[in-house]
Amino acid sequence: MIKKYKKTLIVTSLVLLIPVIVGLLLWNQLPDPMPSHWNIHGEVDGWSSKAFSVFGLPALMLALQWVCLFACTADPKYANYNSKMLNLALWICPAIGLILCCMVYPQAMGYSVPIEVIMPLVMGVLFIVVGNWLPKCQQTYTMGIKLPWTFASEENWNATHRFGGKVWVIGGIITVLTAFFGSFWLLMVILVLMVILPTIYSYLYYRNHEKECKDGK
Repeated sequence: MIKKYKKTLIVTSLVLLIPVIVGLLLWNQLPDPMPSHWNIHGEVDGWSSKAFSVFGLPALMLALQWVCLFACTADPKYANYNSKMLNLALWICPAIGLILCCMVYPQAMGYSVPIEVIMPLVMGVLFIVVGNWLPKCQQTYTMGIKLPWTFASEENWNATHRFGGKVWVIGGIITVLTAFFGSFWLLMVILVLMVILPTIYSYLYYRNHEKECKDGK
């Protein structure tokens, strides 16, 4: 099964190694330790060794990439996977890795990086992409909105993912806007709603469907 995605896996794995190459080229210009965490105001409040930042972080992203692929291909419902869906999933880690590279290295070299603007923008775009993908996601154990009620029936799964897709797209758009409002707490509220609303919808759909089945009897 992995052979089917061998080309994409090789390309994305090589992309994940780009931060290592950049780090080696900039090695003498990078401080030790390097910034690795920012607070809600975009200020550095966490540090990691140069070796971990250049080698360890990309290695962790690469390991996560492979773990995700193995988890997906080992899914009992693997037959429900859409090739475009899995290819999209394989590009998430490389994209995040490159974005982190573009934030960490300049910040370490003394340049001002507006993390508080970049992160909501990146998160918002990711939410919009996932939101557009959710309605196309078929029932699996590793991807999608995995709840007891969505697994109870394909109808619930499909309805919840159509609704969840709309919620995530709207949430993504608002998240992008928070990059310019600078509202951390608004972002937190959006994230909570993006999880809670599809959950409530799925449960209510299950209850209503269960009631209809009983009435039908």
